[in-house]
Amino acid sequence: MFDIQQEEQRPKAILVGLNTGEYDAEISMKELEALADTAGCEVVRTVIQARPAPEAATCVGSGKLGEIAALIGLTEADLLIFDTELTGMQMRNISDAADCKVIDRTMLILDIFAGRARTAEGKVQVSLAQYQYRLSRLTGMGTALSRLGGGIGTRGPGETKLETDRRHIRSRIETLTQSLRELEKHRKFIGSRRKKEGVLTVAVVGYTNAGKSALFRRLTEAEVLVENQLFATLDVTARALELPDGRTVLLSDTVGFIRRLPHHLVQAFRSTLEETAQADLILHVLDASEPDIRERMEITQGLLAELGCADIPQIRVLNKADLVPELPHESDAETVWISAKTGEGIERLLETVARRLPQTALRMKLCVPFAEGGFLQQLRQEGKILAEEYTADGILVDALVDVKLQKKASSMIAAE
Repeated sequence: MFDIQQEEQRPKAILVGLNTGEYDAEISMKELEALADTAGCEVVRTVIQARPAPEAATCVGSGKLGEIAALIGLTEADLLIFDTELTGMQMRNISDAADCKVIDRTMLILDIFAGRARTAEGKVQVSLAQYQYRLSRLTGMGTALSRLGGGIGTRGPGETKLETDRRHIRSRIETLTQSLRELEKHRKFIGSRRKKEGVLTVAVVGYTNAGKSALFRRLTEAEVLVENQLFATLDVTARALELPDGRTVLLSDTVGFIRRLPHHLVQAFRSTLEETAQADLILHVLDASEPDIRERMEITQGLLAELGCADIPQIRVLNKADLVPELPHESDAETVWISAKTGEGIERLLETVARRLPQTALRMKLCVPFAEGGFLQQLRQEGKILAEEYTADGILVDALVDVKLQKKASSMIAAE
């Protein structure tokens, strides 16, 4: 079994892509290389085959597969990673012809997810997606499954051989689905309680590796993982964030998006991703230094629409401003330039967030008569007292006053 923590033992991988004209194969292959690196592979060759459509038996055709088999001998590669999703029969045929382990883009992403999941919900979602993927490819895989052995593409529920009883896999899927429902029910209960208590939530979303976790850490000082790798964050992390107007909101960070994220992966992680659908405001983080920033923005917007988030107010956060000093860093109510690394624009971002959120509370300076002790208690429970001072005329308070109390509070406004 490969130990991907040891640099000298990193498995050597050959990446194989198919250019059908459906998408930019070159960009997709660069992303696959980044995924392979994140999983712990050393990429030794990249092969792209132009075809009008995948070949039914081997995906790339027998001639190209022969070239790839020769490359395996030349480079002593341990693994073939295909950028396109393979059928069970294709995986078997390629594995037999190349005498090498074979995985596809989906298996690679699942492997990374399996290594990154930390919470109970994250682990259940990964296992569910892996079992569903393997069940759909059980027919036709032959010895390809047993050839997988250990290592990349096999983390999570473990090796699944062809002779594994389908009823056993379906039973595991049913058990995991039920566990996910219970975890989702608990999370929805917490979400509804937040809404009932008037807690405002802000979700940080964006393309993977755009700097979401770095921004989250800068804003909340939370000890979250920040790495220059894809999918460094998988599980939802939530922390309190104080805004310049004195209000406290809940800021949440979750898994990043990616090109051609497999549909069943979106479905498996839907319960986690739907945390965004409950938000009052979305911070859409973009890497300003990426040449294909517009395409990445469109991919994220498409997935947000699929999750029912299209109508939630958004702020575009152009991160990594320090990497593009030649561009004008112009911010407005819709777009804010920042650098999570240097801190540039962070105060402006917080002020923009405060302005864009619903005005559930208003900061007021009041003089509360001693006879209105009950109202003072309401301020403590439903608002936030920032400062108070006892005087001969009453209690001077600087407070965030909930909308329900503002009418009464307006009669107590303190003289300047």
